Amino acid sequence: MPPTARTLAVGGVLVLVGACQGPPSSGPPAPVTDSPAGISVEVVTDGLDHPWDVVQAPDGTLLVDERAGGFTAVLPDGDVREVTADLDDLFADGETGLMGLALDPAFAQSRRLYSCQGDTAGDIRVIAWTVAEDWSAVERVADPLVAGLPLNEGSGRHGGCRLEFAPDGALLIGTGDSADGAVAQDPASLGGKVLRADPGSGEVSTWTTGHRNVQGLAVRPGSGQVFSVEHGPDRDDEVNLLREGANYGWDPDGGGSYDESVPMTDPAIPGAVEAVWSSGQPTLATSGATFVTGSQWGELDGLLLVALLKDQGVLALRLDDAGAVVEQFRLPELDGTHGRIRTIQQGGDGALYAVTDNGEDDALLRITPGG
Repeated sequence: MPPTARTLAVGGVLVLVGACQGPPSSGPPAPVTDSPAGISVEVVTDGLDHPWDVVQAPDGTLLVDERAGGFTAVLPDGDVREVTADLDDLFADGETGLMGLALDPAFAQSRRLYSCQGDTAGDIRVIAWTVAEDWSAVERVADPLVAGLPLNEGSGRHGGCRLEFAPDGALLIGTGDSADGAVAQDPASLGGKVLRADPGSGEVSTWTTGHRNVQGLAVRPGSGQVFSVEHGPDRDDEVNLLREGANYGWDPDGGGSYDESVPMTDPAIPGAVEAVWSSGQPTLATSGATFVTGSQWGELDGLLLVALLKDQGVLALRLDDAGAVVEQFRLPELDGTHGRIRTIQQGGDGALYAVTDNGEDDALLRITPGG
């Protein structure tokens, strides 16, 4: 434990304070406090194998994907069904496989779905699909929509690959650096970036650079702010407030080696943007993220929630208007109770949905206010 760290009991759970804060140059650390309100957690369905993402359609149907391949739909009446899909070209190994999902903002009319996946052609791709009215199948309609994201074919490390729609309708794609030291700072590579893609044409541009392995993207309602969540090396995980053209400082190029001892934000890079939150040591293995909205959530309304893999739970961050973290705490009802949390998303019905990633009988969880 670093010499400045101490522990604090939060909802009956010991939380590391001082190490789990922003970098020294980011100002005073945000206080760790008790969770202001209880939540209820129920299992929607289980028996899943490394689920990676979940989305909710306007009709209330939940769609989950599994990293090794496969889509599962949970209909509003509770019926759980396999969704037929052509995944013959799926590359699934290590951290890479069938990953991020996003529904088109006009899904009710278009039935259009986007997935991000490893491909046996040697790259990572974004595919557009149309979904059958009865949720029995999905069919490829843009194959691929975006290609050329780097893939580590040897290990599957650092595949990214989170999808989220920006307020202006662009499809945001958070990518990994494929554990290649040169990728994140290489303007010619689509790895270690957050990309903007036209969801119709697939035309893509680099929005931000200098990322390690983007596992979460979250748009703050009403503000236009977009935050990325990055899975770091042993020294720090990060949450970043994204700004067009900005460099977030990951540069592990050790003269041909992949040097994971460097900080997530390298101060030697001119203009490198500091994170709004950094875990310090020990790291938490941050993953998917979402903002909570709705008066039914009481004091939780407006928080950024971040799924935690290694630390098995959900981190809550309260932000000021500029995006700085002013308070942090854990949701005690999810601390270690369901294991590793890969993704948390708010559905259109106002509930939160999370998927576990334990590898044995994983589950889709529904989280609601009260408890």
